[in-house]
Amino acid sequence: MVSQCQKEIVADEDRTVSIEIKEGDERDISSLSSNEWLNFIIDARGESRSGSINSLKPKIQKVQPMLREVESNKKCYDPRVVSIGPYHHGKPELEAGERIKIPLARLYLKDSSKETVHELYKEVVNVAGEARKCYAEGLTDFTDESFARMMFLDGCFILQYIYGIVNAIPEVSEIIHHAPLVRRDLFLLENQLPFLVLQVLMRLKSKKHEGEKMITAFIKRIRGEPGERGGLMEKIENFFQKNVWRTQSHREMMQQRNSEDNPPIHFLELVRRQYIDSTTSSIGCHITGDWYSRRSARDFTSVGIQFKPSKTSQLTDIDFKSTCTSGTLQLPPIIVDDITKSILLNLVAYEACPDSITDVGVTSYICFMDSLIDQDEDVKVLRAKGILINFLGSDGHVADLFNEIATDLVPSPHAYVEVKKKIEKHHRSRMKIWVADWLHTYFRNPWTFIAVTAAILAITLSVFQTILAAIQTYLTAHPPKG
Repeated sequence: MVSQCQKEIVADEDRTVSIEIKEGDERDISSLSSNEWLNFIIDARGESRSGSINSLKPKIQKVQPMLREVESNKKCYDPRVVSIGPYHHGKPELEAGERIKIPLARLYLKDSSKETVHELYKEVVNVAGEARKCYAEGLTDFTDESFARMMFLDGCFILQYIYGIVNAIPEVSEIIHHAPLVRRDLFLLENQLPFLVLQVLMRLKSKKHEGEKMITAFIKRIRGEPGERGGLMEKIENFFQKNVWRTQSHREMMQQRNSEDNPPIHFLELVRRQYIDSTTSSIGCHITGDWYSRRSARDFTSVGIQFKPSKTSQLTDIDFKSTCTSGTLQLPPIIVDDITKSILLNLVAYEACPDSITDVGVTSYICFMDSLIDQDEDVKVLRAKGILINFLGSDGHVADLFNEIATDLVPSPHAYVEVKKKIEKHHRSRMKIWVADWLHTYFRNPWTFIAVTAAILAITLSVFQTILAAIQTYLTAHPPKG
């Protein structure tokens, strides 16, 4: 991070200029002459002294205005029940949510002595200065004391809420009557707490890494991974446990190691790490892809390309396999419910931050899915194969969701390059397309299959009878001698 106030010396032919660089300003160079300005840009020493953009620590940013311009998505970025951090703090419409923080914080602290709680608060005060730097400059107009109190209260609230959901604590449900909306609010980009604050507070109840494991378990529940559910959800989770999630233990171990070496900035980044596996990401593959034509899921099935759930839920786990007569596109299974749109949009907003050090993996996934989904029939195809688990409503609602989220988004040109090349190669094979079209036309329902089979048998029998008649005629005309 750039120090509070640095001096930058810029040399030019005639004079030397001293420039003040304040924290948060990339360069204060508006008063320089053209020569000085150009010299400053090309001066590698100046770059190394003040720190390159890549070396600056990313902040908890506001959502970019261009994303808020999409009318159908506007409400997905603002909290509806509870504010976390400074950006939405004090809004009148969130006053009721503010009142539920203290009871949950009290639950989180109830097994600790007053001395322990006071010591814990002092630890939060000690990191409050660093935490303040995680927010955009000029948007944290709070005294040091009020800011530290906000960090402490919001952090205790978040951890007790997560702890209560993961462990099904009745008191949490009794205090919070809008638990699904609170859950949604925790995934908003502008509603984040610096993770270092949560790390300090987690020491109260958790051993090393136990707190992170609890948060990971919470995220898994949101994504539909194994947890304590009942009825239909339990059956779905059992299916995923046997067929999908079991293969992820190695990935989770790698993610934990990555978290230790490079802790997340905030809760939303930890969520993104669950969606995008940086150890196997294909998003960053810098290979120039051939032209790829957009086709819907129905278009794929009509040319013999089938769909199958991937072995993991990672958004990068997309693959295509081709055989002599057909192809299979593997896609990660995803549960679509009432908070899916908000989560995906805020992950996109995080990737769009000017200081983001991530690729656009979530953005690219959404654009890829949007290319497959034009209408409800496409959702029906993917739902039937277990790729889309629809808890939102009709298939049309799911189609609208992906179409709305993808509005004005631009994917990485390198995303899924190999997959797209394989699909295009398969589609350009006239023999495969002809066979697939023939199978699709004549074998898509049992009556057509029976009719075609009967016709083939009739033709075969007719040919056989013709051959027998020809042989008999020949033998009659040319009887064997002797």
